[in-house]
Amino acid sequence: MSVIGEFRSFIAKGNVIDLAVGIIIGGAFTGIVNSLVKDIVMPVVGAITGGGFDFSDYFIPLSSAVTAPTLAQAREQGAVFAYGSFITVFINFVILAFIIFLMVKGVNKLRSMEEKKPPEAKPAPPPADIQLLSEIRDILKTR
Repeated sequence: MSVIGEFRSFIAKGNVIDLAVGIIIGGAFTGIVNSLVKDIVMPVVGAITGGGFDFSDYFIPLSSAVTAPTLAQAREQGAVFAYGSFITVFINFVILAFIIFLMVKGVNKLRSMEEKKPPEAKPAPPPADIQLLSEIRDILKTR
């Protein structure tokens, strides 16, 4: 089998297509989840904690030349250890992971409810005499 034939076979497999669809949907879903965290969850957390979890301006200067009050200005002056940005990103990650956990839990619950539905009842087969008469009718039609 040629390389092109093997490649076609590989691409045609369901798992590869499912993975591609998952990546595309995941990319679109990222915007939704980020907006949920940034625009809905974080303002509520900020209101509860009195200012939120923005540690982005917390830093330790690594040289005596750095005297700026904000991280952006301090980076212009020299090297800084910006631990506040990491803390903010980490807290956002934990919140995001918890929200995704709740979403997956909800989807799993819906799936389990769907699986518990009783199967639809199939119509009962016609009685033997009706079935026999139908067969006779079909045979007479073909003559």
